[in-house]
Amino acid sequence: MDFSRQKLLSTLAHKSFRLGEFTLSSGAKSDYYIDCRTTTLDAKGSRLVGEVFLEEIRARNWKPQAIGGLTMGADPIVVAVAVVSGELNGFLVRKAEKQHGTGQRIEGFREKGARVVIVDDVCTTGASTIQAIEAAREFGFEIAGVMCLVEREEHNGRPKVEKAAAPAPFISIFNATDVRKEHILQRDDTEPTGIRSLSH
Repeated sequence: MDFSRQKLLSTLAHKSFRLGEFTLSSGAKSDYYIDCRTTTLDAKGSRLVGEVFLEEIRARNWKPQAIGGLTMGADPIVVAVAVVSGELNGFLVRKAEKQHGTGQRIEGFREKGARVVIVDDVCTTGASTIQAIEAAREFGFEIAGVMCLVEREEHNGRPKVEKAAAPAPFISIFNATDVRKEHILQRDDTEPTGIRSLSH
């Protein structure tokens, strides 16, 4: 794992991951919670997000003109990647068409036929990612790839997103297992040696 990716994983584990009892937006119960925005909106975290996503996009030779996703989980990722790249444009997908002005659902970059990458922060059920995919295609974008920062590996999110994205590939930078392991490592490293040895 390269430096930027490892540093991003460390930041997510420290700032965004919590163990406990939580109710997710889907209504399901979970023993952990990931709030990626505490990382994607962090000054250093934002730069790392931009670097890692851009590196992955270039490695896969997708050659998009723009990057975008459903507001608001995707918002800081879109801006970070656009700024770090110095060349990719950004667009945001509203959850519904606005009821005033032009009434458009896609904000920012709007060039029909352009190759784009759809991004999201966390993929659980995949619903928000799928909304962005459908809206982008309805507008007239060609989807080169779909990416999420952390995949929760549950609720059949991956197969649903893969089906919606096809033939474009869906990839995750990290999965929840990666972040959990790093979080526990960090927690163990901060415990006094005597306490840590007793717990094993």
